[in-house]
Amino acid sequence: MTKPRHTSADAPIRENPPTSASGERVLSAMSGGVDSSVATLLLLGQGFQVTGVTMKLFDNQLLPEGQESTCCSLDDVEDAKAVCRRLGIPHFTLNFKEKFGACVVDPFCESYLNGETPNPCINCNRYLKLAGLQQRRRELGAAYVATGHYVQRAFDEQTGTWQLLRAADAAKDQSYVLYHLTQDDLAHMLFPLGGLEKRQVRQLAAENDFVNAEKAESQDICFIPDGDYSRFIQRHMPDAARQRGFAPGPIVDETGAARGQHNGLARYTVGQRKGIGIANPVPLYVTGKDVARNQLLVAPRDGLLAQEVRLRDVNVISGDYCPRAFGATVKLSYRQQPVAAVVQLLDNREALVCLENPQVRPAPGQAVVAYNRDAVIGGGTVSA
Repeated sequence: MTKPRHTSADAPIRENPPTSASGERVLSAMSGGVDSSVATLLLLGQGFQVTGVTMKLFDNQLLPEGQESTCCSLDDVEDAKAVCRRLGIPHFTLNFKEKFGACVVDPFCESYLNGETPNPCINCNRYLKLAGLQQRRRELGAAYVATGHYVQRAFDEQTGTWQLLRAADAAKDQSYVLYHLTQDDLAHMLFPLGGLEKRQVRQLAAENDFVNAEKAESQDICFIPDGDYSRFIQRHMPDAARQRGFAPGPIVDETGAARGQHNGLARYTVGQRKGIGIANPVPLYVTGKDVARNQLLVAPRDGLLAQEVRLRDVNVISGDYCPRAFGATVKLSYRQQPVAAVVQLLDNREALVCLENPQVRPAPGQAVVAYNRDAVIGGGTVSA
């Protein structure tokens, strides 16, 4: 076997004090993609004792006939195994199917049926890629779990806390989906790609002859590769779907006037313009859902603007959660640029985000994440 090469693209983990590898054992979460494969390569170059692990999340029966997942497939598992063979390290497949159903798929469906627009990738990161793998790490006596996320961590000597930081490659930064991390998580996490750009990652994969060096990135929800959420929910939870979420009802504008009929609230999301089916001189957008009355609320674009957003299930990464107000920049969605706000932490892990300028309101079920420059303060889920 040809020994893998570590080139000048290798980058140290951004942390203070730096990790002393000294053969410490790491579980490297490998999806079969190029990012997690190169992360594993870099860990070996830094002197860690690495074991590759791939999570088996679901079987094909979760998918409609004739469709294949864009990730987590048998081919992905084989790609991860092939990389591990090339690197000369062990690889294990972990059965997380039951946990995936309970923590990701079922809550996703319930959230849609309750009038929200959830982000299942956040729950997958939270409960499987992090909590689930951290549990296995403890059971196996390993020091760290590593992932291919484009984020960085650093230790703040002044506060004595770990920080989650944006990646060096702003276009690939994934800190938004990891706002739920705790101090214990960060103390036992490694993010080898945080200081690299995507082009460097592909370069390293090609130089080491990885089978997935040119593998395309997954853009879809893994268990809904065709993007048809409503069909999936009706297949996965047929009884619940018949009772709520898919019954026709009135479309109501900002004056309270009925303007037509919707085809089931679960088929729409806040901010949607196309597919409403109403002729109007000014384009109408979905501005909300009244689940109790089964009404779809629409208005011109100005009706989407809001200056306050209320959050639930709020996490503060430092662990210092107490009611208080602070200035921050916030991301209202994964791709949006941060905007200025004042965050008021409330009791019961709730928060009120007061935006400096009105913004398009994020859909209930989505995440809002607060930053202090490059450091993630925390975040939460948008309440209805």
